[in-house]
Amino acid sequence: MTRYAIDADRNALVAIWATGRGDLAATVAALPPISPDQAASLASNLTTLSRFQWRTYTHPASAAGDPDIPNSEAWRRAEERRNFKEVDAAIRTPNLPTDHGLLVSYSGVVESAHRVGRTLHGVDDLELRTTILAEVATEQAAIESAELGDLTGRARQAVELSRPDVSPAQVQAANELLRADPLGSIELFTELDPASAAVAAAHWLDAAAEVAGELAGVPTVDVVVEADDIEALQVETPTLMLERLGAGETPTDVVVDLIAEAMAVAEGHVPAPWAVVGRVAEIEEQARKFDLDADTREALLAEFRISRLDPVRPALDLLEDLLDGIRGCLLLYTAHSIGDADDLEAQFAADVREEADTHPEQLF
Repeated sequence: MTRYAIDADRNALVAIWATGRGDLAATVAALPPISPDQAASLASNLTTLSRFQWRTYTHPASAAGDPDIPNSEAWRRAEERRNFKEVDAAIRTPNLPTDHGLLVSYSGVVESAHRVGRTLHGVDDLELRTTILAEVATEQAAIESAELGDLTGRARQAVELSRPDVSPAQVQAANELLRADPLGSIELFTELDPASAAVAAAHWLDAAAEVAGELAGVPTVDVVVEADDIEALQVETPTLMLERLGAGETPTDVVVDLIAEAMAVAEGHVPAPWAVVGRVAEIEEQARKFDLDADTREALLAEFRISRLDPVRPALDLLEDLLDGIRGCLLLYTAHSIGDADDLEAQFAADVREEADTHPEQLF
């Protein structure tokens, strides 16, 4: 989301957003003579409005079921996205306190817009209101661009957001970056939606594991585990990805499922609780089977995670883990090859490209 702040030295309202390579800032407006409380309220309410609006991007109706079922989660998300059209009017003519109280909207988007409007009503400066309306329109346009897979301009902040959905255009763009460098490049993190990039990375991990596994005589699903003996790697997520792809799931299915799981945990939910109970039972069973002492058992339980990904940044965490898995494939490949390290890396890249291009239909 875009954050808004007050530059007290210049008495200016500033917008700040992430780019994947540090934050950018732009001056939104030179403020008229207003109180510090009014200035702070304007910045705070604009930030809250941006947060609710970007939530419609990170929590699309398409990821929650059928939006045509009234009062369902998907229906509520679709309604919130449609509420973008109510924002302009709410800022221009906000609900104001009366003798009977204050009318408050159930919609986070609409109510945040009313709060911006009430702050501007207190300031009573037409030029500032016009400027803020243009700023909010710019923010909404950025979200609409991100939804279409165009992450240029202010929409670039989507590179740091997690979304349980992918853009085919972004997956293809990530695929081309990985074809150029199967180990990954910084552009995967600074130019693309991380969920879409993770789908392409899953495809290339599968190809890399096939290549390394065949050379080392190791099953594809065990490649990253074997490579972890050479150098410490992120093992669990890449291995899980390889297992699920080997079972016939698509990269998109697995990526969306893992990100959705982590996002649910971030909101205090426990997805598939009986599966969690089963995983804990497996730890207890292993403890009994191998007669582990109490300290070892507690250590295993302490490492147990409801979400396999970081709930704060699941899409980026997944992308990092998958690229680490590809690096592990290179480690195993070079460990079973003879030659100069640079030459072997180039040969590995060529072999992985050939394998990935053998099954282009598996990209999604």
